[in-house]
Amino acid sequence: MRRTVLPTGLRIVTESVPGVRSVSFGVWVGVGSRDESPRQMGSAHFLEHLLFKGTQRRSAWEISSAIEAVGGEMNAFTTKEYTCYYARVLDTDTALAVDVISDVVTNGLLDSADIESERGVILEEIAMNEDDPGDIVHDLFMEAYYGATPLGRSILGTQATINDLSARGIRAFYRRNYVPSRIVVSAAGSVEHDQIVRLVTEAFGTEGPHAGSERRSVPTRSAAARGRGTSAIQVRPIEQANLVIGYGGLRRTDDRRYALGVLNAALGAGMSSRLFQRVREERGLAYSVYSFVSSFSDSGYTGIYAGCLPGKVAEVVQVCRETVAEVMRSGLTDEELQRGKGQVKGGVVLGQEDTGARMSRIAKGELLYDEIPSIDDVLERIDAVDHDDVRALAGRLLGHEPTYALIGPFDDGIDLER
Repeated sequence: MRRTVLPTGLRIVTESVPGVRSVSFGVWVGVGSRDESPRQMGSAHFLEHLLFKGTQRRSAWEISSAIEAVGGEMNAFTTKEYTCYYARVLDTDTALAVDVISDVVTNGLLDSADIESERGVILEEIAMNEDDPGDIVHDLFMEAYYGATPLGRSILGTQATINDLSARGIRAFYRRNYVPSRIVVSAAGSVEHDQIVRLVTEAFGTEGPHAGSERRSVPTRSAAARGRGTSAIQVRPIEQANLVIGYGGLRRTDDRRYALGVLNAALGAGMSSRLFQRVREERGLAYSVYSFVSSFSDSGYTGIYAGCLPGKVAEVVQVCRETVAEVMRSGLTDEELQRGKGQVKGGVVLGQEDTGARMSRIAKGELLYDEIPSIDDVLERIDAVDHDDVRALAGRLLGHEPTYALIGPFDDGIDLER
């Protein structure tokens, strides 16, 4: 892995992967939905869409056709804390991928007509998302857990906020946040670092995008308030109830994240986990049940999801809480600890088998963690996790009253604690 910082502050990280013929190239911007004010809600995601609508050099069709003509793929996504634009191509088309993605990020036209047409597309996406209670229940949980803070708001925004976003406001959001100091460029695969640096320098220019906006680009992220013991229930006439039970978590850079990964794997991240065995295999209460971990720059949470018949919700909650209490009380068995370590280590190694995953790993290391440990170093940190680490962490994170989010046909209400 090699790293270069340009005079503008833009960071470039690359990883050469022997034996492959592909290159994955990404531009990562350190701005997401939690960097929006209430009136800007949905701006980061809206902007991600708009930047593919055309630049000073290319139309929307020319942007997509340039990558597809060489058999490549291109896309983007927005999260709570960052936005990514990426392409994967043959190594012979590296220069094209760098040019197109960099052009999209730095030279968006944000034409008024395009903003209005894409507004309709975003509203359709919100409507489509609303039709999937399995997705919406996670947004409902975030709102209950983080309350009226940026982390508690939807990445997509709402129909009201999207309709209220002005072209002027979106352009200002773009100029203020898409500046060199908040951008990391990453490439992995059949790459040569010096070539990537040269291509990126040419594409971004000597000053970088939106020169003069740098002094106003400092993030103003408010502290993440966390809810405990709260419930959010959305009544819908659907056949299956969707449930999230949330506990405490860790910030992204916490050294205990490796122990949390092992704990999560043993608790509910696979068919051999306690939750899957207790809830599905032994009692047949749910088709889907799993635990998960979500972390941000200053907070996080540990969650359990279950999809079950509405009449089984209370029993599912009871079994999940009993399982959590058991882990807090007694920790993991030797077999569970080793299996959890193996599962996490396997995920780390197998997840790096393609250039896209490697590109993402080094970009996130630079943008979010301020370190890019080797795979061997990560495996050593996982191997170092012991029973005391897991038991102490379980007691600290899982001992508070959980936060619930539930979607289902509960017109008459439901007691989740009975």
